[in-house]
Amino acid sequence: MVRKVFKKKRKNSKIEAFIEKYKIPREFLSVNRKSVTKALLVGIFIAFIPMPFQMLAVLAVSPFIRFNIPIAISMVWLSNPFTMPPMYYMEYLTGTWLLGMEPLHDVEMTMEWFQSHLDDIFIPLYVGTFFYSLTVSVSVYFLVNWLWIRSVNRERMVKKEP
Repeated sequence: MVRKVFKKKRKNSKIEAFIEKYKIPREFLSVNRKSVTKALLVGIFIAFIPMPFQMLAVLAVSPFIRFNIPIAISMVWLSNPFTMPPMYYMEYLTGTWLLGMEPLHDVEMTMEWFQSHLDDIFIPLYVGTFFYSLTVSVSVYFLVNWLWIRSVNRERMVKKEP
């Protein structure tokens, strides 16, 4: 189980001193079911949004929702320069399908083309973005929550056996 892996690690005195010096809340680094599942929810939700500074968006949300920040930031890295084009294209196609629009077929990879067709791309892209951000992040949240509870219950059953 994930919790056991982190509990086996020794506490690093430099990290502890850093936490004490800057008064970082423990919830931002804790590894428990609620903190991890919320981190996955926030990180994946923001990862699907086409915007710059996604890691800063995670930090901006952290005062309102307490979660494990390193895990949320690592989830944001799912959208990287290699995965962004297929993700955003999939979101655009889904958005056009949901809106009942016809997708653009004469795509050119030039800044002039994108500037002239931004109005045709923007709304379908963000409709698809909202769809994938919501469905994938909520699905992962419930899946990991269920797997975590199942793992703890299995562990309890093994301890109860003679």
